[in-house]
Amino acid sequence: MQRHEAGDSVGTAIQLRFRLLGGALLVAHLLVVGWLTLRPLDVPWAEAANLTPLEGIRADLARGPLEGARRIGEGLALLAPLGVLLPLVSGRLAPSALSAWSSLARTAAAGALVSVCILMLQTAVPGQVVDVDSVLLNTVGVLLAHAAVVPALRARLRRSHGVYQGPTPRISRVGLGPWTEVLSAVPREY
Repeated sequence: MQRHEAGDSVGTAIQLRFRLLGGALLVAHLLVVGWLTLRPLDVPWAEAANLTPLEGIRADLARGPLEGARRIGEGLALLAPLGVLLPLVSGRLAPSALSAWSSLARTAAAGALVSVCILMLQTAVPGQVVDVDSVLLNTVGVLLAHAAVVPALRARLRRSHGVYQGPTPRISRVGLGPWTEVLSAVPREY
């Protein structure tokens, strides 16, 4: 059961704004990703599909360090914004420690699911090559973005908007000890 305070409605309005903004950005990002990954390509020939894990990453690194870094970076960056946008859409500003880990796990699972859906849809698109390593790279990109941005973003939003975090803990007063009366009667010599 949640306690509602006067500042809680302000926090709710702020959360709603961020959820709407996150939803709009999420839809826009998914449209761009769909356009980049699911449009037919007019190529004279296409490589064979890669269904062996880490084989595509090895092939990218064999092309040279710059080309390998570029291709791996593209795989990491493609779905990385989901690591920030999905928690933003969920709208939780004050998660517990357990909830922070579950948020990371939910975001990673959603990123992997989106990546697998893209992979499955690419099988029907002419010119697009299916690479199982893209699922791995996309999921790692989502995890890295989530871990790098979301905890700091949540802390900043809680501080700047004064979102209600519960009552301030109070320490009960302790009575005087039994020897305080005796010690206060003894004169002190300095």
